[in-house]
Amino acid sequence: MIRRTVDLSPGARDGFDAVIDVRSPSEFALDHIPGALNLPVLDDAQRAAVGTEYVQRSKFLARRHGAALVARNIAAHLDGALGERDGSFRPLVYCWRGGQRSGAMVTVMDQVGWPVTLLEGGYQTWRRQVKAALYDTPLPHLLVLLDGPTGAGKTALLGAVAERGVQTLDLEALAAHRGSLFGAMPGGQPSQKAFETRLHDALSRLDPARPVLVEAESSKIGARVIPPSLWASMAAAPAIRLESPVAVRAARTVRDYAGFVADSSALDTALTRLPRHIGKQMVDEWRALAAGGEIEALATELIVHHYDPAYRRQGQARSRPERAVVGIGSLDDAALEAAADRIVEALDRG
Repeated sequence: MIRRTVDLSPGARDGFDAVIDVRSPSEFALDHIPGALNLPVLDDAQRAAVGTEYVQRSKFLARRHGAALVARNIAAHLDGALGERDGSFRPLVYCWRGGQRSGAMVTVMDQVGWPVTLLEGGYQTWRRQVKAALYDTPLPHLLVLLDGPTGAGKTALLGAVAERGVQTLDLEALAAHRGSLFGAMPGGQPSQKAFETRLHDALSRLDPARPVLVEAESSKIGARVIPPSLWASMAAAPAIRLESPVAVRAARTVRDYAGFVADSSALDTALTRLPRHIGKQMVDEWRALAAGGEIEALATELIVHHYDPAYRRQGQARSRPERAVVGIGSLDDAALEAAADRIVEALDRG
């Protein structure tokens, strides 16, 4: 019997052996339910060809042609990706709106004997839930911002406090971008919808009754925009502020961005994208430092003349209570661990 559901809570999704997305690869790449497996019943070229035939030739022939393609593709999945699944396999299946494509897959799966469940409304059910959580309703979570200037070690500290049992939300990891001029990561960023999917999934797995530490960010991380409900909660959240000497921050920046700065062409291109108010002469001087391999001197210049002024301007525009100010005086692991302990203490004090 084909079951139906609209429950996409983490517990419900985790109860299935697999979440199967039968949409085309391009639809799947744009966004999909977290952890889903893409087993398309029509690939992109097939879907386009059937659609063209439906509009330009014959609806009947298009449906017949599409049915033949769907049957062959489902058979290939049964022999391939699903070939080792036994009779206890419990999948959740969805397409765009819970229509013909997922209907075809679940019909076959049901006949095989698997206890299959169809997601009513398909991907659109998931997307409506994401938008409701991130656009339409206030977040229930108790956010605390981890604030501080460039190079202070915010990302490393998020990981360190997470190891101590603190709930964290790593926006840069979810957006696949470090949030700075040099922040691009290999593989590029997810789409805006996929970023929001990652956010919603991460938030839905956190306990709203316990604090959630999140790095202070601008409203955009690379090209991705923080959704309004999360941004409003961040704007109202108290902060734990990090302090660290410029020399330590410059050394940390060079270490953390070693992969990027090793690409001299990418580094030079990034420097040409600095805001116009920096001035051509200063940018040329910084490009010369980069070309000469003086990376720590370049990092110092960027911190003093670009990042710190921007951080101070942002500080003047916001007013939030501070839970604590935590100093990090060196790059030593011991200094980072001590700072993580002080952050946990500040969160426990509330």
